[in-house]
Amino acid sequence: MTAPSSVRPVRRAVVVDDEEALARLVAGYLERDGFEVRLCHDGAEAVDLLREVDPDVVVLDLGLPGTDGVEICRRLRTFSDCYVLMLTARAEEVDTLIGLSVGADDYVTKPFSPRELVARVQVMLRRPRRPALPAASPAGTPPLAVGPLHIDVDGREVHLDGEPVPLTRTEFDVLATLAATPSRVFTRRALIDTVWGPNWVGDEHLVDVHVLHVRQKLGDTAEAQRFVRTVRGVGYRIGTGR
Repeated sequence: MTAPSSVRPVRRAVVVDDEEALARLVAGYLERDGFEVRLCHDGAEAVDLLREVDPDVVVLDLGLPGTDGVEICRRLRTFSDCYVLMLTARAEEVDTLIGLSVGADDYVTKPFSPRELVARVQVMLRRPRRPALPAASPAGTPPLAVGPLHIDVDGREVHLDGEPVPLTRTEFDVLATLAATPSRVFTRRALIDTVWGPNWVGDEHLVDVHVLHVRQKLGDTAEAQRFVRTVRGVGYRIGTGR
């Protein structure tokens, strides 16, 4: 009998940045960490490369000339739920919020330490593919229901009034975490510890952006909070669907 292979599948990364020296530097650190890395310096060519490679992680510069990082991320999210770490040379909050609102999972502001970037990538990859939920039955985790909203945790699918809702990995994890404990109010830090992992470091307002995007996809607003409610001064909890 042939012994099972212990070789870990190769993880694939794509670095998209028009600063070629920086892109090569980041790629070198990722390769030393075990990634197979492809580089792209042209935003117009990035989407085709991402379709070809089907990466686990994309390191994407926000300020690319021509087709910028926001547009690339928007197109990427139509066919992939890979992790996206956005790079930005502009620290203004609006740039960060725009990038994250189209599906980026995290961001790093230039200048940065390549070691820090790789550490952030590793934290993303260590995230559980499902939030912590009550113990499952032998048949699997039962779907979560919030009024007309149904969350299939095992299948990682969300339906609203019977129609599928296309959430990214992070958006799904945030929503499922809230729905799994309907009586609990989650602080930003508690959501980060559950979804991103306790080793994650960065701006905790990252949570607000993902909640905003979940609300938009569910047809919620800050005023009509049917599914994700803000508890002022504390954090977020799941709504009732009404």
